[in-house]
Amino acid sequence: MTGLVLRNGRIEGAEPVDLLLENGLVSRIGAGLTADRSIDLEGRHVVPGLWDDHVHLSQHALARRRVDVSAAGSAAEAAAIMAAAAIVRPPEPGVPLVGFGFRDGLWPDLPTAAVLDEATGSLPTVLVSGDLHCCWLNSAALDRFGFGGHATGLLREDDAFGVTDSLQDVPDGVLDGWVAEAAQTAASRGVVGVVDFEMADNLAVWRRRMAAGSRALRISAGIYTEHLDAAITAGHRTGQVVPDTGELLAVGPFKILIDGSLNTRTAFCVDEYPGLEGHQHSHGMLTVAPEDLLPLLRRVSAAGLLPAVHAIGDDANRIALDAFEAVGCHGRIEHAQLLRNADLPRFAALGITASVQPEQAMDDRDVADRYWSGRTSRAFPLRSLFDAGATVVLGSDAPVAPLDPWITIAAAVARARDGRAPWHPEQSITAAEAVGASAHGRRRVIAGDIADLCVVDIDPLTAGGDELRAMPVSATLIAGTFTHDTLGA
Repeated sequence: MTGLVLRNGRIEGAEPVDLLLENGLVSRIGAGLTADRSIDLEGRHVVPGLWDDHVHLSQHALARRRVDVSAAGSAAEAAAIMAAAAIVRPPEPGVPLVGFGFRDGLWPDLPTAAVLDEATGSLPTVLVSGDLHCCWLNSAALDRFGFGGHATGLLREDDAFGVTDSLQDVPDGVLDGWVAEAAQTAASRGVVGVVDFEMADNLAVWRRRMAAGSRALRISAGIYTEHLDAAITAGHRTGQVVPDTGELLAVGPFKILIDGSLNTRTAFCVDEYPGLEGHQHSHGMLTVAPEDLLPLLRRVSAAGLLPAVHAIGDDANRIALDAFEAVGCHGRIEHAQLLRNADLPRFAALGITASVQPEQAMDDRDVADRYWSGRTSRAFPLRSLFDAGATVVLGSDAPVAPLDPWITIAAAVARARDGRAPWHPEQSITAAEAVGASAHGRRRVIAGDIADLCVVDIDPLTAGGDELRAMPVSATLIAGTFTHDTLGA
């Protein structure tokens, strides 16, 4: 007898059972099962292994090493944090000082180059916003990255992406080591796989990492326009397993961004943003015109790649759905944060998956109440999407939110954090729905399933929001192999 028995584990709160794992599968579930090896779970709960369906893993790894300015309540406070960091943890010569996590949507003062100049002087200083759609630079950094003389020092969308890409100019071996640490931390939270939308040649990057021994996570590697021609020429198709990677690396969706974000007021909306009336981008920014989106979706879908369209504002989501309908292809909408009521049933009707990041609702609730006033009942509308029959997958957009599926699940279920009242609790979903949306539709472990599993100490179906956020994870397995273990396996 070969294999592994997980003894005395609970599935959906039932009485303890044994799970026999063989050849990467859960081959049997029952009582008194035997194998060469067994581990007593002592009544712990077994759920399907969890996925984060939207991450930027290199950015996440880098953010863990940058100056944290997420708690700053003003530009002056953020600048003071950077000034202190310049003294306490100065970068190596020739390397910019980089902060991460600022959200200026509710700040009483403006983030300008002049404010940073006073704090860090001639040291090139860059702050990357918490939503990754904006960079705040001092004058030295503006000169360094080719924006000398910029009016404000605040770069948005494509200009910001160019700077963040330059900030990733770290030796492959160093960055890969940092990513490996971040991946192992994710595994310790029950994560078995991620969809990596890093703005890079992700297939090549992850081939390199897998060849070097990366085994902590399954990776679905997203593709961007810069690498589309090569992907099509190579015959890559979404879902295709990449050879010689232990079946851990697969071709992911094709990603295209058509608008910005709420915090930068660049999400493309039907209504104008308060305070921006008459501005060129008073409704936000549409970064891809509909007439350009249609042929791109046709080409991508014809090549066997699944389109994943970034759309946050309600008008951007309408445009994305219109494009999917015109082309007649399936796909995903990444974020789907603000939706018109008329568009809710279109996800199911068109076969479009809503890829949503619930913890961002907790980060954005106050900004949304200010800039989407009167519309927040349809912001992050998870309950409405489920009730309309949509397929929903959950993620973090790490480093925008923590790469921790239990934080994601807690936000989806409780719609609350930090002791505050729930924000639009009518849009909450059940724990079973949230687990399923975090596990590619697998709400419970059944015989015949792949042995991608997560062992937790508390029943997630009865836990409260705070308990879910702090969920103790005892073990994580991919195809029956432990990637995280506190049980002594």
